[in-house]
Amino acid sequence: MTFSSNIKLLRTRRNKTQDIVARELGISRSTLNSYENGSVKNPTLGALMGFSKYYKVSIDTLIKMDLGKLSGFQLSELEKGHDIYITGSKLRVLATTVDSENKENIEAVPIKAKAGYKNGYADPDFIKKLPTFQLPILFDDRKYRMFQIDGDSMLPIPDKSWVIGEYIENWHDIKNGQAYILLTIEEGIVFKNVVNQLKKKKKLELHSLNTEYKPYELDVNEVKEVWKFVNFISSEIPEPARNKDELLALVEKMEKDLMVIKNNLKVEVV
Repeated sequence: MTFSSNIKLLRTRRNKTQDIVARELGISRSTLNSYENGSVKNPTLGALMGFSKYYKVSIDTLIKMDLGKLSGFQLSELEKGHDIYITGSKLRVLATTVDSENKENIEAVPIKAKAGYKNGYADPDFIKKLPTFQLPILFDDRKYRMFQIDGDSMLPIPDKSWVIGEYIENWHDIKNGQAYILLTIEEGIVFKNVVNQLKKKKKLELHSLNTEYKPYELDVNEVKEVWKFVNFISSEIPEPARNKDELLALVEKMEKDLMVIKNNLKVEVV
């Protein structure tokens, strides 16, 4: 019975003993044990309501879903209150894939798939066709996806680099000045530094690292997904940082070169 295995799973994920949970639920440990080992085949409505309130998971989820088949990310989202039976249409349903051990994959969206992703981001069949991999340095209870960027708007992150993002469910958690990958209706995938103006204007202000590109505002209704930047992969070796003396020498050389150009221009004019 999924109910018994579900309440046991939720308890162990909280690292709580049966004694502690039974006391907090106001029942005996033996009663809780009976529920968890499946001895009680038909829990009362009162018991179902008690467990639902305690774990903040709907009764439908407790009795209909096998939580043991969910990935770490999906369980984490459920425990945060993102239960589809509770939130209904307010929940952003993320199409995702898992490996043979039920761990969340990192799907890769290459440049050639960006146009398809714009329309197929919520289609499980499209997401399943994307290349996938695992990266052990990342957290198991979070969802990551990797996107290939093009252009020079985020230099010094080079063109054709791969940026890894962590899925953000609550857009009010967007931190000012941090980099995010956004899926937008018009532009598709956009990688920018973001200023959060949702409370005041219901907009996000997008900034490029390359100062040649001007910042612009994006209405929240234009946004479909938000991924917080966590890392990037590039085949290019970045240029070494110059120290102060090197920069001063470079400026001095540029001034001399400029003076030579000016003198040559004067000679030509005469």
